[in-house]
Amino acid sequence: MTIPTQRSRAEAPGRSGRAVSLGGLPSLTGLRFYAATAVFLYHVTSPQLSPFSGSTAHDAARLFGIAGGLGVSFFFLLSGFILTWSARSTDTPGRFMRRRLVKLFPNHLVTYVIALLVFAGATVTSVRQWLPNLLLVQSWSWDPAVSFSVNAPSWSLGCELLFYLCFPLLLRAVNAISPRRLWAWAIGFALAVGAVPAFAYAVLPGRVTIPGWQVSTVQNWFVYQLPPVRMLEFVLGMLLARVVLTGRWVGVRLWQAVLLCVAAYAVALYVPYLYALSAVWVIPLGLLIPAAAVADTGGLRSPFRGRVMKWLGEVSFAFYLLQATVLIGGNKYLAGHAPYGVGEAVALSLLAWAVTTVLAYLLYALVERPAMKHLSRPRRKPADVPAAERPVSIR
Repeated sequence: MTIPTQRSRAEAPGRSGRAVSLGGLPSLTGLRFYAATAVFLYHVTSPQLSPFSGSTAHDAARLFGIAGGLGVSFFFLLSGFILTWSARSTDTPGRFMRRRLVKLFPNHLVTYVIALLVFAGATVTSVRQWLPNLLLVQSWSWDPAVSFSVNAPSWSLGCELLFYLCFPLLLRAVNAISPRRLWAWAIGFALAVGAVPAFAYAVLPGRVTIPGWQVSTVQNWFVYQLPPVRMLEFVLGMLLARVVLTGRWVGVRLWQAVLLCVAAYAVALYVPYLYALSAVWVIPLGLLIPAAAVADTGGLRSPFRGRVMKWLGEVSFAFYLLQATVLIGGNKYLAGHAPYGVGEAVALSLLAWAVTTVLAYLLYALVERPAMKHLSRPRRKPADVPAAERPVSIR
């Protein structure tokens, strides 16, 4: 069985008619680091980790408390978009899953161990916490002690794992949609994402267990962490990739999509909390990602594809997995020096960002890149595999 491809020579957007891999979409690579930094800003201003104090801490938490939802929504949409964009007819589910697992687990295992070492002596991590996190099934639990256990950001990898397992079947279904109906399906999935918070507020238990946001733990988990719910964004990304590949893009330019994202951020500050987790972002990001791809394939201007942005994007996965542990470790060892002034707090936040970036590069260079190079494909001699069938890693 092969993974069905959505692309024919006539459908490909490039002048040569050839498909473009993630390496050919540098703007999307660069945008990944902005998304990872958004999650960092959410964590560094959260009440548990913030170096700020007094009213400044409150204002910072208010301003960046929605940034985590923005970053995670971007990654889920991007994942569906890129995997569909990069699908090829010679691939098989086994090869695909091998590459995806090699992409996820080496970085996950290293950051998992680092997080356990950072937590050592501070808390006791029970088997019901560390085992689900190790296996990346923690996001199926609505108990925050489990779903955010050990290395908290890795909950999203549990969602990605489900996406990857379902991708071959999802791609077959998405490819079966007539090109002229793709926008209707994309709008339908966007509306479904927007309906999820309404359902959570109306149906799920509403006793406030997260006071600052006036929602319950179950409501927050259902909207933010439950893998089948977040799969709506993944499938939307798949549909949008086909929209571009089949020449159905509506012509939204990259700068217009960026402005729409800025406007959405302002709106997210004032909507009920659950809507700020994903619903507010689905349309702006659903336009930004294809617009960036069109800019790259069409040779249009983009501020996200320079050499520095590409480098930052390449280390973004490692950065995402490391940032919470760096912040928790810093908070643990510097707690006795608080409170800090505004200048000191800003300096500490920038230092944490820089330290996380350096560690992310080391993780990328020493773990992620070698794993992708040596483990992502079966060990077969090149002569045994026709050149057209040799797998190309999807990053």
